[in-house]
Amino acid sequence: MAKYYITTPIYYVNDVPHIGHAYTTIAADVAARFKRLAGDDVLFLTGTDEHGINIARVAERHGVSPQAWTDRIAAEFQRLWKFLNISNDDFIRTTEGRHQRVAQAVFQRLYEQGDVYLGSYEGWYCPSCESFYPDSELGPGRTCPVHTGRTVEWTAEESYLFRLSKYQRWLLDHIETHPSSVAPEGPRNEVLALVRSGLRDIAVSRTTFSWGVPVPFDRRHVIYVWIDALTNYITAAGYLDDPEKFARYWPADVHLMGKEIVRFHAVIWPAILHAAGIAVPRQTFAHGWLTFGGQRFSKSLGIVIDPAGLSREIAAESGAEVAVAVDALRYFLLREIPFGSDGDFSKPALIQRFNADLANDYGNLLNRSLPLVERHFQGRIPAPGPEEGGDAALRETAASAAEGVAPLIDRLDFRGALEEVWRILNAGNKYFDAEAPWRAAQAGRMDRAGTVLYNTLEAARIATILLSPWLPTATARAWEQLGIAAPLGSQRLADARWGGLAAGTRVRPGRPIFPRIEARRPAAGGAATRTSDAGVSEAGGPGMNQITIDEFKKIDLRVAEVLEAKPVAGADKLLELRVRIGGETRTLVAGIAQQYAPAQLVGRKIIVVANLQPRRVRGVESQGMLLAASHDDRIALLGVDGDVPSGAPVS
Repeated sequence: MAKYYITTPIYYVNDVPHIGHAYTTIAADVAARFKRLAGDDVLFLTGTDEHGINIARVAERHGVSPQAWTDRIAAEFQRLWKFLNISNDDFIRTTEGRHQRVAQAVFQRLYEQGDVYLGSYEGWYCPSCESFYPDSELGPGRTCPVHTGRTVEWTAEESYLFRLSKYQRWLLDHIETHPSSVAPEGPRNEVLALVRSGLRDIAVSRTTFSWGVPVPFDRRHVIYVWIDALTNYITAAGYLDDPEKFARYWPADVHLMGKEIVRFHAVIWPAILHAAGIAVPRQTFAHGWLTFGGQRFSKSLGIVIDPAGLSREIAAESGAEVAVAVDALRYFLLREIPFGSDGDFSKPALIQRFNADLANDYGNLLNRSLPLVERHFQGRIPAPGPEEGGDAALRETAASAAEGVAPLIDRLDFRGALEEVWRILNAGNKYFDAEAPWRAAQAGRMDRAGTVLYNTLEAARIATILLSPWLPTATARAWEQLGIAAPLGSQRLADARWGGLAAGTRVRPGRPIFPRIEARRPAAGGAATRTSDAGVSEAGGPGMNQITIDEFKKIDLRVAEVLEAKPVAGADKLLELRVRIGGETRTLVAGIAQQYAPAQLVGRKIIVVANLQPRRVRGVESQGMLLAASHDDRIALLGVDGDVPSGAPVS
């Protein structure tokens, strides 16, 4: 069994956690869960960095001891990780005895071999990130390059220093020989440029404050962050306390962090380890910044989002379980933004992903197929018959997509991995529409209807296994609706192969796992009415937005005949329709591609709003709007009964 050791940075306890912390931790959690799904022996570590002058100052401002403050904030991180369904195996705090013993042992070893020596250090220092910066890196007014607007302090004191300069050549050779040791390319180039420019010895102890781990042979000093905080990764792996565990898990496979601290992890940390005779991590991966309105999340600037509060908002607006709303946030953060790049957070974009990806693509695959199993097959999954139509294409898509996910996770390409899973879901929805099992059932072709339903649900089963690292609660609910007896948690990546769904399984259709978030929430006693961007009229119910008969007469409803239908380029859900309204031919754009294949529409007579002002949708001018009924994410076009000519008025 392969091992996989992944870490987040240990988060600084100057304040409560926010969505920026959650972004890194969710990414690490998904990687850890996927590796467990693949059958690997996983150690997933997160924790808190609790020493330093900034913590002492924050505690003093709040009128408590540093230990009381760190106890409080560390508990906030632990509560949030539980709320976000983070599956960490360990949570380390640098105030723990097990960690302090390791920090002191490493410091002592480096001192005894001459790599740590007594000297003095002076420079511009930022207490918030516990870093010294040269003048060339400071912002206007001598501000920290990481903590925007925070003025640095000139610090000069006696200090023990680590001979970082001694390891410059080794470090440069190591990164050039092992290019994947620092990823992605941008941070790696930054680190290489820093090393090539020359490395100075760095201060690894402080005397101007006492809140830290004492230097074992000189109690006037406390160990500085580069040995104190960084050694947490070997502490949790069992260094000193559990040699067998340490031999199993070290070196770490991935140190995951934001790009602002990559230089410390990719320069100072490997040099310290190499000097101490300890193997260096296999990879330091620095992701981009999560921003809001183009600005990085920052407590000091007042730009923060509470991920727990946001999840509760999404749950309230949608009617979903809070844990399912948490899943939606987990999904959004890793689907919307290419991991490794900067990306802007937007709640409207989150709602769009919730509705389009989770409610429509994933949820609809179950919502539309399970009721048909209930109605036509006594609630039991039918056995598949011989392949025909689109059967083989769906099976092959599911197989190739499932195989493509693992290599992308190895590269921490979460977005790419999700796109592979969505290949299965998109193929499943299009297959369901094209093969139309309800029509086969109406025609008495029950074997064919059963085959289509089996294949659709098999695609949903495979996608559910693959999505479980991102959506642990929602996929568990989907698994329950599929009725599969073996727990989802017992599944492995090898189970995501075609043919694993047992015929005869009793399905359990339930309420939609991801209820759509409507543009306007219903008022008391009524329901909302809205028009979608795709030009489909969606009514929520009677009793809202009443109009007069004169206002209604302004709407010109006509019968239209569909002459041609085709997908809109670059849009999975839109179709471009050419329709005849009497003697006139027009183009309409409608968001019905998930429910109707183009071939199903040609020759059909529908109802359209003929006097709607034209608008451009995805570069296509839509000259009107078709009418459709919607319910629980199902859409049905409105038509006419009998032989009514196109252009006939509807009243």
